[in-house]
Amino acid sequence: MSASLETLAAGLISGDLVPCLGPGALKGAVDPTTGAPIPADSDSLILAMNNGQPMSPRLMWEFSRAAMNVELKRGRGAVHRFLHTTYAERTWTRSPLHDWLAQIQPPYLIDLNRDLQLQDSYATRPHTLIRGIARTGGTDYRFRIHAHDGERYTEVEQTAVDPTLPILFKPLGSPRPDATYIASDADYVDYLTELMGGFAIPSFVKTRRIGKQYVCLGLRFVRDTERMLFADLSYGAGTPTGWALIPEPTDKERRFCDKRGLEILEADIAELLAACA
Repeated sequence: MSASLETLAAGLISGDLVPCLGPGALKGAVDPTTGAPIPADSDSLILAMNNGQPMSPRLMWEFSRAAMNVELKRGRGAVHRFLHTTYAERTWTRSPLHDWLAQIQPPYLIDLNRDLQLQDSYATRPHTLIRGIARTGGTDYRFRIHAHDGERYTEVEQTAVDPTLPILFKPLGSPRPDATYIASDADYVDYLTELMGGFAIPSFVKTRRIGKQYVCLGLRFVRDTERMLFADLSYGAGTPTGWALIPEPTDKERRFCDKRGLEILEADIAELLAACA
């Protein structure tokens, strides 16, 4: 089933299609003083974490690998402090995509970033926030849930969630209302293991996602991590699973998308936004 950008935009606006946001969703978000882009993809996060200097080729392959190296040398807290400083203490302009999402307010979104732009878009509207956790004792699950009443967050159990409210699912965490992140290899091993076992997704999301179709925005499938996350998060999807906006996709991305039932549109987010202007 082929779809045009206009069709996808209409489906996102109506809430029939679920946005799944990758690092490219933050394109256009910059430091208002320096103009430097917000660190979002793997390479930019590694450089920002290492004071602008590249690490060894082995570590530059993926942020989680570099974060594991930092964790082993300086402790897990060092990685979390870097992410908190980057996303909670620095000021960034908003990306064009997030401005658009703030206008249309989809009822269910998946955000594979750790920043606050999505939460800021819903800051005055009641919603449910789900964030991934890892290597945490005292619970069988790998998520925390917070209910937002339009002013503040309150942690709740999954049985107390209002099913009528929008769901913001941020598997890799965020700084607000308190900091929690999936970052290092050790975090991912724990989180993905429990995700595959069904313990990283609340029961109400498992019900709500049945038959859903997704639009992957700013999300590349070059690395195993992104492929594994999307495959498990989209379990139970409709036919087709959805669409992915990927300019110049690699052969590996084409094979993955074909296997997962994703149709590739060789376009970028700017073209999608132009289609609904």
